[in-house]
Amino acid sequence: MLDIAIVGAGPAGLSAGINAKIRNKNIKVFGNPFNTSYAYKAERIDNYLGMYGISGQDLIKSFVEHANKMELEIHQGRVLEIYDMSGTYTLNVDNEFFETKTVILANGVTMDKSLEGEAKFLGKGVSYCATCDGPLYRGKTVALIGDSPIAEEDVNYLSEVCEKVYYIPTYKDINKVNDQVEILKDKPTAIVGDEIVESLKLKDKDLDVSGVFIIKESVPTTRLLQGLEIENNTIKVNRFMETNLKGVYAAGDCTGKPFQVSKSVGEGTTAGLQAVKYLDSNK
Repeated sequence: MLDIAIVGAGPAGLSAGINAKIRNKNIKVFGNPFNTSYAYKAERIDNYLGMYGISGQDLIKSFVEHANKMELEIHQGRVLEIYDMSGTYTLNVDNEFFETKTVILANGVTMDKSLEGEAKFLGKGVSYCATCDGPLYRGKTVALIGDSPIAEEDVNYLSEVCEKVYYIPTYKDINKVNDQVEILKDKPTAIVGDEIVESLKLKDKDLDVSGVFIIKESVPTTRLLQGLEIENNTIKVNRFMETNLKGVYAAGDCTGKPFQVSKSVGEGTTAGLQAVKYLDSNK
């Protein structure tokens, strides 16, 4: 049982982690590779106090080095869903499960725009996890939509269990996809069916499929934790970074503008310390 599970290994998540670590809490940070963050890709940052003209890459590297020196545990993986267990929470991280007393959401800006039919058929042919649900489609035809090379491992796995797999990548450079996978450079527009998924509509053609897998670098916040209050497509928090759910905090870009590293670091500090305060008051 963790004291604090932090979703996101960017400036907000690492700031929350090191401030809670100082207070001797059992913490684990879950996140994507550091070089996938928007801050990492910034050519030059002039408005982070004390580090004028630093590149985004060097700034993020310094944050990670700081976290490593403090022995903050960082687990690379996608958080697929968080379950409210009435007093504690369980995280599904690439089909590995972790229990925690509190959660800090620092998952940055995620694309919450859904395909037509995506929400309707969730659990009825639409899935966000190939490892979890792939075996249900053994011998069947499926499609997988991926927004980054992280989806290639999933589509290759599906090709081993399914009769036919279509891959619709929404990014440019494909690294390694099995030969038996049919790659379609097309735009998905809608998921169609009656009670369950029956087809995937693309801009130029329709695919008869039994399932549609949607693999993104980060699961949209609206799908991550049921009951979380969202306002203007961002997580609603108060000045203590508290959400509407007990023991759940949020920090950084996921709470809205301004999208600045300094804002993320400050909110991460507040969220980390508030989570510590919550834990200490509930011993």
